[in-house]
Amino acid sequence: MGHDKATVSRVLTKFTDALIAKRDQFIKWPCTPDKLNATKNGFYEKTGFPNVIGCVDGTHVRIQAPEDDEPSFVNRKGFHSVNVQGICDQNCLFTNVSANWPGSCHDAHVFKTSAVGIHLQDQYTSIEQGVVLGDSGYPCRPFLLTPFRQPREQREHNFNRAHITTRCTIERTFGIWKQRFRLLKTGVSITNKYCSYKLLFQVSVEDMNKCSANYKHGWRSN
Repeated sequence: MGHDKATVSRVLTKFTDALIAKRDQFIKWPCTPDKLNATKNGFYEKTGFPNVIGCVDGTHVRIQAPEDDEPSFVNRKGFHSVNVQGICDQNCLFTNVSANWPGSCHDAHVFKTSAVGIHLQDQYTSIEQGVVLGDSGYPCRPFLLTPFRQPREQREHNFNRAHITTRCTIERTFGIWKQRFRLLKTGVSITNKYCSYKLLFQVSVEDMNKCSANYKHGWRSN
């Protein structure tokens, strides 16, 4: 039995709006001193890298070519995508997600214009507030540490090894996310509105974080 497209669209919109309204229950940036210290201690216990409050990276989620502004969604690999930024904690839980930019946008631009990027740029005053780790595609900032591009001294090599070991937490998080929601690996087929992609990503992240909190060891990516 078929259903009218307009009816399906209205129901889907109400459903996703209801889920998005609950996003702050599951996607939480560590703002308080207790949460910041818990995240720092968690990363240090797992990887030995001190003062880390999150790891950031972007991942491209394949989509069908949208009707509006189609060229901007073509990424450097030649397919249409949305560049989704994620920041995670030591337990592979998302603490921030930004799905606002098409595939042609660089990771550094996505971070700079994200709520967390703006917050850190405006409010960061001390190393005690912690640091975010990103790869060499990001600019190095007091609050955003990247690896040495051409390490020469042994201590620089040591830093890079520790940095990579810790930063790969976000890569594992993306792997878990896409394993949990296979549609994000094979491609999203919604083409009517760009906001539909954003809603789908946000809802799937919330669901993953909610479910992960109920499992002591969480999922393992293949």
